[in-house]
Amino acid sequence: MGHGGSQHKKAPGLVARARKYVTSLGFAAAAIDAPSQGDRPTSAQAARFATEIRQRITEGGSVGALVAHEMARRAVQAVPEWRATLDTLQTLDFVGEGGPVGYWGLSMGSAIGLPLVAAEPRITAAVLGLVGLLPGDGALAGTAAKVTVPVQFVLQWDDELVPRESGLALFDALASREKTLHANPGRHAAVPPFELAEAFFARHLAEGGAR
Repeated sequence: MGHGGSQHKKAPGLVARARKYVTSLGFAAAAIDAPSQGDRPTSAQAARFATEIRQRITEGGSVGALVAHEMARRAVQAVPEWRATLDTLQTLDFVGEGGPVGYWGLSMGSAIGLPLVAAEPRITAAVLGLVGLLPGDGALAGTAAKVTVPVQFVLQWDDELVPRESGLALFDALASREKTLHANPGRHAAVPPFELAEAFFARHLAEGGAR
């Protein structure tokens, strides 16, 4: 499970969602801090990014390109870390090798999760969203084209950070034969609590994980 920007692996919402997956579905759940987040030291570049984002939002400016660039930079570091984490998790007796693996992550968790899902064949289903594809971003479009597992994509209709059109463009770019768009009214952080994706993961993980 990937956390959002400015959050950490023990964010209350993430912990509550993990607890639901464990107790209701019998899954093992894991989260790690993204680069410059949580218990990890904040890099100078990440600090500058946070300051610039706040300033642009205050001034009413566009933040899409700035966010996309920074998230792509963090994903380069985070994807190998997640794959190493999965290697370690599968050595645990109560996890084991060979079982289906799902990924859940919105916003920054999705910016990292998208290239992770594209690169990691052990992941058989994913919930992504609150991230978009800007015009001319061929690298992200190419990554989306490599995602073929079932995807449930979450989009906030009034997102102040991710333009609606860019979210729809990314959803369209995913190569998954099964992909479902969950669009809700509200701003970036107002994802409804009922978007738990329990039925989605139960279908694709508890029942065998068809690709």
